[in-house]
Amino acid sequence: MALAKMSVAELERFLREEFPQAFSADDIVIENADGETCLLRQRYSDRMLRPGGTVSGPTLMGLADFAMYVVLLSAIGPVGLAVTTNLNINFLRKGQPGQDVLAAARLLKLGKRLAVGEVNLLSGDSPDPIAHVTATYSIPNK
Repeated sequence: MALAKMSVAELERFLREEFPQAFSADDIVIENADGETCLLRQRYSDRMLRPGGTVSGPTLMGLADFAMYVVLLSAIGPVGLAVTTNLNINFLRKGQPGQDVLAAARLLKLGKRLAVGEVNLLSGDSPDPIAHVTATYSIPNK
């Protein structure tokens, strides 16, 4: 795969303008993105929790989907209409309350029309993933 087509600063600018519903609350930080991988951090908030005190599935799915979008944009540039066509998540262990959630995404295959990737979701400093995600994105014609 090629080098990044968008820097972290360019990604942030694009996402604030084009996708503010997901990236304007300053709760998600793009720590790095290089055209093949990215690392996002969602800052802890009590809104992330479900009854029982674990990080909710919708929080994890949303962050994973967003991480795939970010790594894809870093690889192909500002293509706002790239969309998720499939997302599969396996919940592995409880996400701990009080801990940020990290999303480590990487592209497995980048084609002309489809991109496939995976995301490992981590709770705080633990090296053990709390969820594993595979996702496919559709890339529109130019």
